[in-house]
Amino acid sequence: MRNVLGSPLEECGVDPVTGFTRSGHCEVTPADTGVHGICSVMTEEFLAHQFSAGNDLLTPRPSWGFPGLRPGDRWCVVALRWLQAQQDGHAAPVVLAATHEQVLDVVPIDLLRRYAVDVPDDLSGL
Repeated sequence: MRNVLGSPLEECGVDPVTGFTRSGHCEVTPADTGVHGICSVMTEEFLAHQFSAGNDLLTPRPSWGFPGLRPGDRWCVVALRWLQAQQDGHAAPVVLAATHEQVLDVVPIDLLRRYAVDVPDDLSGL
């Protein structure tokens, strides 16, 4: 698995455990039609936007293994939902090293870079 920078996909989060497959990685599998590939750091604004758009990331759903999210949690979000939030002015920060390369089919790398919170020291590869 590769990230949007072309390197091996790094872990997004394990507290809570994230990822479509709940591996802690934003891996995109054939079963993941939503492309849960963007590793984002949750903010109050993003969570409120998602709730208002019908994507309740706040309410715990134990039967799904979902604890409910709080600001500061790292979570693999659906690429189109992140893009919608960005277009509405509420994008969450993005961890590029933990964001799956397949996201680039939906969101341009230049846009992801604008919200990056893990900018590498050597920018030549970007």
